Amino acid sequence: MTPDIAKLLTLAEAAERLRKSPAQLRWMIHSGTAPKSALIGGRRMFREEDVQNYIKQAFEGPDDRKDWQPH
Repeated sequence: MTPDIAKLLTLAEAAERLRKSPAQLRWMIHSGTAPKSALIGGRRMFREEDVQNYIKQAFEGPDDRKDWQPH
């Protein structure tokens, strides 16, 4: 049996996927709004699946535009 090993993304790779700068992603980590991450070997790493789920949840959240009416 082969263990499931998640594909890991560096901070720069995760920032690129989220269309953020690395500095913006660091701020998101600091403020607690970034996808789950961990320090591995002294480097901040993100599971690709966590980044994908973060993006997916953004589209599944409450739709602020559903009651929007053009004037």
